[in-house]
Amino acid sequence: MNLGAFSISLAVKDLARSRDFYEKLGFEVTGGDAAQGWQILKNGDRVIGLFQGMFDKNIMTFNPGWDQDGKPTADFTDVREIQRQLKARGIKLESEADESTRGPASFMVRDPDGNAILVDQHV
Repeated sequence: MNLGAFSISLAVKDLARSRDFYEKLGFEVTGGDAAQGWQILKNGDRVIGLFQGMFDKNIMTFNPGWDQDGKPTADFTDVREIQRQLKARGIKLESEADESTRGPASFMVRDPDGNAILVDQHV
């Protein structure tokens, strides 16, 4: 099962302050909209998203169909197939992708410690 690109989505209190901190660690802004309260930063192939006021806790995110540069990949496991495989393995889903559709969809699970994992397909 190929989960796609990985990033961490951080719930931040002050977007500008957090962006400044991560830029000092060598990250560069590559996307997002500060006016809307979110920005994407990269350091090599490491990706973090900073989100102010959008959610309460940090989220690990996987993007099937994307590489670490956010570009579509030719070969990937569809989010619905990943969902079916996890359900077959006894993983309880917090939200589910609509299996009657194609293209963009997402689902969410939590690990045993309550950490949110979002599998979010954009293609």
